[in-house]
Amino acid sequence: MSWTRRLLVVLAALVAALLAAPAARAHEERPVTLPDGTGSVPEYRTGEPDLLVCKTDRADFERRVSRFPEALRTRNLRLFERCRTSGYRHLQQAVDAVDRPGMNIAILPGLYEEEPSLPKPAGRCARLKAPDSQLGYQILSYAQQRACPHNQNLVAILGKRDLQIEGTGAARTDVVIDAKYRKLNAIRSDRSDGVYFKNFTAQRTTFNSLYVLAQDGFVIDDVLTRWNDEYGFLTFASDHGLYKNCESYGNGDSGIYPGSASDINDGRGYDVPRYSIEITGCRSHHSMVGYSGTAGDSVYVHDNEFDHNMGGASMDSAFPGHPGLPQNHARFARNLIHDNNADYYRHVADGTCARPPAERGYEDGVVCPQISMPPGTGIITAGGNWNLYEDNWIYGQDRAAFFLSAVPAFIRGENALGKQTDTSHHNRYAGNHLGVDRSGKARPNGTDVWWDGQGDGNCWQSDTGASTPRSLPRCGKERGAVSGSTDRIAGEPVKLAQLLVCADYDARARRLPAGCDWYGARGIERVEFQAALGIAVVLALVGGVLWWRRLRTSRLATAASVLGLVGLGLDVAGSTMGLAATYVPAVALLLTGLWWTGIGLALRPARPVFAWVTVTLGALTLLDALDKGVFMIPWIPLSPAWIRGLLGLVWVVWAVVAAARHGERPAPDPADGAPDPAGDAPPTAAAPPAGASTAASPAAPKPGTTAPESDPS
Repeated sequence: MSWTRRLLVVLAALVAALLAAPAARAHEERPVTLPDGTGSVPEYRTGEPDLLVCKTDRADFERRVSRFPEALRTRNLRLFERCRTSGYRHLQQAVDAVDRPGMNIAILPGLYEEEPSLPKPAGRCARLKAPDSQLGYQILSYAQQRACPHNQNLVAILGKRDLQIEGTGAARTDVVIDAKYRKLNAIRSDRSDGVYFKNFTAQRTTFNSLYVLAQDGFVIDDVLTRWNDEYGFLTFASDHGLYKNCESYGNGDSGIYPGSASDINDGRGYDVPRYSIEITGCRSHHSMVGYSGTAGDSVYVHDNEFDHNMGGASMDSAFPGHPGLPQNHARFARNLIHDNNADYYRHVADGTCARPPAERGYEDGVVCPQISMPPGTGIITAGGNWNLYEDNWIYGQDRAAFFLSAVPAFIRGENALGKQTDTSHHNRYAGNHLGVDRSGKARPNGTDVWWDGQGDGNCWQSDTGASTPRSLPRCGKERGAVSGSTDRIAGEPVKLAQLLVCADYDARARRLPAGCDWYGARGIERVEFQAALGIAVVLALVGGVLWWRRLRTSRLATAASVLGLVGLGLDVAGSTMGLAATYVPAVALLLTGLWWTGIGLALRPARPVFAWVTVTLGALTLLDALDKGVFMIPWIPLSPAWIRGLLGLVWVVWAVVAAARHGERPAPDPADGAPDPAGDAPPTAAAPPAGASTAASPAAPKPGTTAPESDPS
């Protein structure tokens, strides 16, 4: 890598650091290592359970099972009689009684609040020494979890192998495990390889309903989670996992979170031998985001539905402390991702989310978003590589079907220079059904693609609709085949500025960034409009004064200045249109580039150096218009917008100096018949009168003119 490219990498990383730093808060856990991959996905076991959990109110139980199918009702009544004499009243009691691998626990229909686990820590458990997370809870070691299992967990499953826990109801809502917002987790399964969860509901926590940590082998089957501060399902640092037929809603972060899934495909291309986690047949809705995963590596997500969230699905490399970063090798196929346009930031703005969790109204539809994200988006990838998005139905999003941006490595704690631009690369978006539902009805997205422009090998299908940038690299039939590929080390400066502003969100401090349309800013309220207006005013004033003082007699400069004013006006107008202004930015750049080129040519006779700088600035602006409106220019590490912006700052200062110089008249226009100073020398002046000194004084100027100054610029 050349010295220049290294400098550009550092500059790009610094810009991206400003972007990502405000949002550096998410799930925090003790240091863990990924499993060795020797486990397997557990299989469901039939037959009689080893342990039973039930309540003892017969009338209540008979009411709960009265509408079950006859065979299921009979079975439950039989199990109830057994449970009354030899069963347990709380799930934790049954878990504690597990004494060997391969046991089954059956939970009979009822509400389980696990009363013995609810009290606050006392004695030595109230005085544990452990670091605090940014969200206020202690980050406990595994030994501390074993010593004090209910400091954070309603039910703690620690070190149990091949355990199956199943509700015996007709539906998953017949068995409810309720933390009543008094515990961080409803169920925590930690270092318990081979656990199988089936047919129950877990709800109302200050973090996760169902938490699986550091496990090689788990299944979540027909389980419902809801009404949590953060996550419904959270699986972390695990392998050989399967989610199927699950549901989650009402979560402040995501319904499904396979964070730090085992990084088994690192270093591979698109063809991989297996995936670490499979998610299928699930529905995640009415949360901040349906699916998310920091370091969601090698996850196969297919045949699910993510709808009516703020965002459909998200994966990222934006938070430290997650094994397996940067995120890579997720595969999304045949999912329904639609109508993710909820606005839950209003609950933060009006103070609802500042109340205690039990008083916020989660059960009535309140969601308290925990991080910054662009609402109205189908799939968000913030720093990911080698992801496949194929054959999904993505429609009805107000903002974008796909959102792709990069994240520098030191955000995740890696400072090596060569890693700072290691995302986002080789993400393939092909064969998806965009803007139509399964019946063929038109349900357009606001735009199909929002991309910051950074990365190598990213591609999109040829039938994408409106996008920004307007022209995208296209996917070939074979994975890895890309036409028009680019390899840029930093995204577009305007987009980075927008992301920087929007990332300054803090739910706990009730800080919603002004000027960001993620939080409701519209039209002239948006930071893009304010920046465009400020730049337009400066350029119009400086350019106008320069024209008046130096160029008003030039018809070329006058015509170019008119084009420039129109271009600046279009740029301001386009900034109020958001994603709808697909062509407007390119047209605005075209006219502005013609303005700089025209006045640069008009300035050549009097100020050749400044003139050529101005022409160069015009050429860069025209290239930027080409880059944004026709095709992305390959083989360049930065878009023309970066160099144009830096040179534009120099030009403004130089133009102010040039316009302020005294003793000059506007440059004559050769087209008007005036002598061209850059052309042939003017005719020799008449001889002076007799006796006049020609050696001691310069030649007199022509009447009505002034002698030109010597100005090399």
